[in-house]
Amino acid sequence: MMDIIENWGTTESIIAVGVLLLFSAFFSGAETAMTGASKSRMHALEKEGNKRARLVNYLRDRKDKMIGAILLGSNIVNTLSSAIATSVLISIFGSEGIFYATALMTVLLLIFSEVLPKTYALVKADAVAMAIAPIVQFFVWLFTPLLGVVSFFVRGVMKLARVNEGAHTDTEEELRGAIELHEVIDDIESDTQAKRAMLHSILDLADMEVADIMIHRNNVEIIDVSEPINLIIDQVLSNAYSRLPVYRDTPDNIIGIIHARGLLREISNAAGDLSRVDINRILTDPWFIPETTILFDQLQSFRERKEHFAIVVDEYGAFEGIVTLEDILEEIVGDIEDEHDMSVPGVRAQPGGAYIVDGTVTIRDLNRAAGWDLPDEYYSTIAGLILHESKMIPEMGQSFSFYGHRFKILKRQRNQITLVRVMPEDSLAAVVQNDFSRVK
Repeated sequence: MMDIIENWGTTESIIAVGVLLLFSAFFSGAETAMTGASKSRMHALEKEGNKRARLVNYLRDRKDKMIGAILLGSNIVNTLSSAIATSVLISIFGSEGIFYATALMTVLLLIFSEVLPKTYALVKADAVAMAIAPIVQFFVWLFTPLLGVVSFFVRGVMKLARVNEGAHTDTEEELRGAIELHEVIDDIESDTQAKRAMLHSILDLADMEVADIMIHRNNVEIIDVSEPINLIIDQVLSNAYSRLPVYRDTPDNIIGIIHARGLLREISNAAGDLSRVDINRILTDPWFIPETTILFDQLQSFRERKEHFAIVVDEYGAFEGIVTLEDILEEIVGDIEDEHDMSVPGVRAQPGGAYIVDGTVTIRDLNRAAGWDLPDEYYSTIAGLILHESKMIPEMGQSFSFYGHRFKILKRQRNQITLVRVMPEDSLAAVVQNDFSRVK
């Protein structure tokens, strides 16, 4: 080979270097395009019968061979082009030609064989990958024998270094990274942000428990089966919910679920004679689930059982609250409101951004009503937050500052906080500033 190169003239050598630079550009662009092409688009095109997309997927399924062939080809042409350029410049400038060749080939390889082809291939990854896939497949076939030897040594070195070839990045982390990348690539518009938030919420379902979103027992409308039938009917029909738990003797003894539609059907069958209405006949069996149930699993269970309503119990079987299919869906898409929805009970907006809140209101409901982000990892109600953070049972009129909000105790019954005034500290500062300006 060197004898052939030495017999070449300057013109032939320059042409050879140019051709080798084109091959180098091809291999560089091929590496970027084949690894950067959209997996979802290639999969969709393959389903539609696109043979080039199928070949791209075939090669990427054998990524070790594909990358090995591309890198091997790139190294061969880069080394050969540098050798030819060095030989030509040494014949012209003597020993100084080595430095000239090094500088010249560094610039040429960097610009024309790396930056330009990689940039173009990155912008047009899908199109370039499908266009060059047959050529890449040829080089994979051509270099397969040599790649086998290289792979043998690589696996040996990795085994000595105790590197597991099968190790890979956690799939969930890859998905979260892809969602964040979507933010970087696309313009940040409201619909894009909503889509990203929804995708994140879907992934979060696997990390959240039913206890995180359930409606606490203190806020659940519940029916005593021993009440007169007319009172039960009034309670069901005046309620915003279509399903209500029914208990006997104590709220921890849930005996069934009453559905408003079933009650109306029973009243119709009784021809308006309420004495003939039998509540026990229309109750459906309650579905009890532990408060530690993962939301994603519960969503799947709702779908499999074709039910929308479940009773949440603690480890002792005590009634903790309820969870519905709508509650889980709202964790993904945000609040779903209809004409029957009511504002959050126990939360009353005040001028200046403050809220008067019952102590039994859950932090989740308050966050949704006010658009806040108060933590609820260790407590479920606003009273629980104050007790946990203050490490005491506060007196009436006492104030605290936690998580950028000001909490003032308005009422207390025995050792229970029953009414609280909550205001973001930035809103409080604005109110103080306005009052100071009026005084001036």
